[in-house]
Amino acid sequence: MTHSTSSGSSRARETEGRTRRGMKAWRLKLYVAGTTPKSLEAFDNLKRICEEYLKGKYCIEIIDLIKKPKLAKGDQIVAIPTLVRKLPTPIKKIIGDLSNKEKVLVGLNIVKKG
Repeated sequence: MTHSTSSGSSRARETEGRTRRGMKAWRLKLYVAGTTPKSLEAFDNLKRICEEYLKGKYCIEIIDLIKKPKLAKGDQIVAIPTLVRKLPTPIKKIIGDLSNKEKVLVGLNIVKKG
């Protein structure tokens, strides 16, 4: 997992690619605790889904709560890993390693259930 500092978090990675207006349509925050296998799996699963369904229209920020535990309060994080969709609104949360692709797609409203 590649990290750089961004948005006040000690570990963040923003994906490349911008939409036509220079803004990313999907802003996602993935809260993890270090580089555990579960954290790495969640990031890999999220990245794969975003590349397949949101290519060029998303930004992923990784927030390591080991280094910045106070950042959990803002999004009311009670379990990790947790994915928070900040944009588009409304805010959505998914807890777990994001291995259930269907659940992630429906949970983020990327595809409709059914």
